[in-house]
Amino acid sequence: MSSVPPPSTVRLNDVIHPVVAGLISVIVNYGGTFILVFQAARVAGLSAEHTASWVWAISIGVGVTGILLSWATRAPVITAWSTPAAAFLVTALATTPYAEAVGAYMLSAAAFVLLGLSGWFERVIRWIPPGVAAGLLAGILLQFGMGAFGGMTADPLLCGLLIAAYLLLKRFSARYAVVGILLLGLGLLLLQGRVDLTGLRLEFAAPVFTRPAFSLNALLSVALPLFLITLTGQYMPGMLVLRNDGYGTSASPIVALTGLGSLLMAPFGAHAFNIAAITAAICTGPEAHEDPSRRWIAGIAAGIFYILVGVFGVTLAALFMAFPATFITTLAGLALLGTIGASLAGALADARTREAALITFLASAAQITLLGIGGAFWGLVIGLAAHALLNGRWPQAQAAITPVAKGAT
Repeated sequence: MSSVPPPSTVRLNDVIHPVVAGLISVIVNYGGTFILVFQAARVAGLSAEHTASWVWAISIGVGVTGILLSWATRAPVITAWSTPAAAFLVTALATTPYAEAVGAYMLSAAAFVLLGLSGWFERVIRWIPPGVAAGLLAGILLQFGMGAFGGMTADPLLCGLLIAAYLLLKRFSARYAVVGILLLGLGLLLLQGRVDLTGLRLEFAAPVFTRPAFSLNALLSVALPLFLITLTGQYMPGMLVLRNDGYGTSASPIVALTGLGSLLMAPFGAHAFNIAAITAAICTGPEAHEDPSRRWIAGIAAGIFYILVGVFGVTLAALFMAFPATFITTLAGLALLGTIGASLAGALADARTREAALITFLASAAQITLLGIGGAFWGLVIGLAAHALLNGRWPQAQAAITPVAKGAT
């Protein structure tokens, strides 16, 4: 457990930056991937009430589990819904009755509870060499770093202003770089009239209970793929994000608690929530706070913002989704630059594992998709195989990471 002062001694200056990091991670999550949830709801033919319940369930569930885990571990444990699973459901719900899909959600969630309680996942994580883990994270985040500059063609004023402001703030006031570009970008969008708030009404969401049904078809076609996709696409890279930034938080309680939360929220529409990967990196790196022992506040803040969105249903989610895509991608990419740089440095630091780490980085960045499983898993498999072949043996289990202490860098 890290040496962290009690909440009463935390200064305002220590709160601002992690709170903004938490807010940005929430904006990126809703603005970047939440459209998949609405697409899956349309495919399933869900009513507006059931769709709002889905939003309520995953937002409240993600918020509560993130707050509990961040508070208990004093680490920035950012939870989120499973984005690759939502993409999978866009297809799967077209042929699966919704009640059977809910039953499949529950089976998948129960499997994660058992996985967390068994401690098996924690042991697997420790077999991954640090260089390979850093290469995997850098490869996953590469597309987001490139996205920070990719919007220059479509929206040169907005992207150019954000990039220039980021560089100037990093030069003269590095601590306020991410806060500054968030406020500056929102101000420009409002001046341009590109975020219309006139028709915005805050409406409370109401959970709708769906009685689950269970079938062999849903078990094999929904529950099993949902479990594997979430395990390889979310939990694995998500834990490596924490480890890459020096947090020795055990995976077992994270997997068990998020699995339990998913199980409880499934009858109200939640498909799966878990530890975040990409949006977590916004809160676990130096941009959130230069002192790693203060970054847990970002997890609390993100959880509170998620709960607020859940309480007001699709209203606030729709607001975040209304932000221009270039604003979301540029904001995310600039907020992740520090993490990408640290990951690349970690991947290439040890000459003995440098080539395997580089292969992991490139394979992950290639976003390979085979057998319905995404690039994070295949990048890791290829990297571990390269490490074994280049070194003549399989990786050895790593010692437990020493938790970050107050003042660590």
